[in-house]
Amino acid sequence: MAKLPHHLSLRRLNAALLMALGGVAGAQTVSTPTLQEVVVSASGQEQQSFDAPASIHAIGQDVIRAAGPGVNLSESMNRVPGITVLNRQNYAQDLQLSIRGSGARTPFGIRGARLIVDGIPATMPDGQGQASTISLPSAQRIEVLRGPLAQLYGNAAGGVLQVFTIDGPARPEVSASVDVGNDGMRRLGVQVAGQSGPLNYVVDHSDFSTDGWRDNSAARRKHTNAKLRWAVDERTRVALVANVFDQPVSGDPLGLTREQFQANPRQAVANSTLYKAGKDVSQSQLGLVVDHRLDADSDLSARLYSGNRDMENRLSIPLSAQTAATSAGGAVALDRSYSGTGLRYSRRMPLGEGVVKLNLGLDHERMTEHRQGFINNQGTLGSLKRDEDDSVQSTGIYSQLDWSINERWSAVAGLRANRVNFRVQDFYIRPGNPDDSGRTDFRATNPVLGITRHLSADTNLYANVGRGFETPTLTEIAYTATGSGPNLNLRSAHSTHTEVGVKTRLAEGHRLDAALFHIGTTDEIVVASSSGGRTIYTNAGKTRRSGLELAYSGQLAPEWHTHVALSTLNAKFSNAFTSSSGAVVAAGNRIPGTVNRTLFAELAWSPRAVPGMSAVLEMVHQGSMAVDDLNTDHTDAATVFNLRLGFEQHWGAWTLREQLRVNNLANKSYIGSVIANDGNKRYFEPAPGRQWGLGVQAVYRF
Repeated sequence: MAKLPHHLSLRRLNAALLMALGGVAGAQTVSTPTLQEVVVSASGQEQQSFDAPASIHAIGQDVIRAAGPGVNLSESMNRVPGITVLNRQNYAQDLQLSIRGSGARTPFGIRGARLIVDGIPATMPDGQGQASTISLPSAQRIEVLRGPLAQLYGNAAGGVLQVFTIDGPARPEVSASVDVGNDGMRRLGVQVAGQSGPLNYVVDHSDFSTDGWRDNSAARRKHTNAKLRWAVDERTRVALVANVFDQPVSGDPLGLTREQFQANPRQAVANSTLYKAGKDVSQSQLGLVVDHRLDADSDLSARLYSGNRDMENRLSIPLSAQTAATSAGGAVALDRSYSGTGLRYSRRMPLGEGVVKLNLGLDHERMTEHRQGFINNQGTLGSLKRDEDDSVQSTGIYSQLDWSINERWSAVAGLRANRVNFRVQDFYIRPGNPDDSGRTDFRATNPVLGITRHLSADTNLYANVGRGFETPTLTEIAYTATGSGPNLNLRSAHSTHTEVGVKTRLAEGHRLDAALFHIGTTDEIVVASSSGGRTIYTNAGKTRRSGLELAYSGQLAPEWHTHVALSTLNAKFSNAFTSSSGAVVAAGNRIPGTVNRTLFAELAWSPRAVPGMSAVLEMVHQGSMAVDDLNTDHTDAATVFNLRLGFEQHWGAWTLREQLRVNNLANKSYIGSVIANDGNKRYFEPAPGRQWGLGVQAVYRF
């Protein structure tokens, strides 16, 4: 694929942005839900996002529903600045989620961001999370918090993504939905929700399957999400949340070299099919959240949760490499149990002309897993090659003060102390494979400080600074470059985050958010090598990330509205270091996997003459990514256009919704994501060409 010169690609990007904004300048729009969105992530209590002293955005149920079939976060997150969620077309490796460049290194799972669902962490105590277990059809809203305040959430909090399940309506309802699309995509869903006396309930079930856009990328999954909320009395609410996820089929087509991508982007490499590379996963979780108002100014919140995750991961490692004495084989089997508890006390107190809100909290999380490795004999499990018990325990204590000093100023200050303990007990001890048992501990105390100047009722300026840290995950310490056993010598990364921003209501129905940020990190955890589905990590000295984030929502007339989100990211190594191959990585090289800019622009039309109809044109621009530390290759920037049409009808107790969506209208061929530092130079994960989807939902209210 020919590369555009840098100045030309920027010129086209700027032209496309001007066209998108210019096209809506004389247009008309309906009310945009982002103007008065409610968030809780910045302070732990509900507030308007406009008043939150941080970069935080939320998307609501209508946006989530319109963005796609409700299978992947990548459907809707492109409208939020500062977060990049890349669909790898690979359900065995999950999405590639990155907030301000944190987490871009990971070849599977979620790193560098905290995931929370209904108050229950979806991120393990070692910092690894899974986006696939988030139930989008039952989500009321999704919040994304970036910047220093996210550090108060603890380990690996480069940002926080928080999901809230809907509450059942006062009038009970049942709904059924069907979504179909390219490559055998099908999702069947049913949901029951309502209120019965003091009990509020939501139960949602989805059955999803796809043949996959690439060879060996088929997937099947079933997902049930339930929330029961009981109002004990006027002061106490209890919520029980349950989540059951089963993905018995998910093939892994692996990455492609540039030559393979250009020859046939839909192919899977030979070893992918030969060794039946893929993953089988099941997970179940139960959580309890209790909120109690002690008095008019004090609240107490507690949570308790427990879960289990089983996984079998077949890697595409050649059989000859699996038989070495120190090899862990070519298939991984995990049996993981995890649990946690949290307690938070909140109090509001007058101080001077204003009010202080105090939050004190304690989090304790634990994870244990039995990890085994087996010979992968072309998809059949062979002899045992690894056998160990791993555990991680995390304890965090935090405090946060939000002070409304007066009408012109407010401030926030916080402190969090964390301790994370890793332990490995090795049971596989053979000649040439010694006892690799061991343990390592990480500790950090991270402060946060911020100030907000309220210039007027319609404009806020803020500045924040904070410290953060990120430990390696169990997956990242699992292998060493030479020898057997875990890499317990990996160090945690420590970072300093600074941010300045402005939020302003330009006019009635128009809002602009802008933020500038800088992140300096020492002992950055990076990919040393990646091959056959197995990745080895190392520390790489210092890195820096800086960028600009803009979000604009505008309501210009009753029938038209627009939304634009722009992010730039300059993510580089600050000092030279020697890679695992012995090559010197130069200072100033880009951090692989980070996208240097993204742009989302949407023009939506809801004609009054056709009630219930909407037509939306989207532009999605994705900048380039470096593929390795040496920056030997980059992906090309790409701009695609999407179109969706929606209809809604009401007949008595029935509501029907239909939606047609076409992504990548021009059928553009481009690379959607990369596998950083892949040892076989199979860096590239192609994005699909033109894709269509049709969805129908029927809702009956009793």
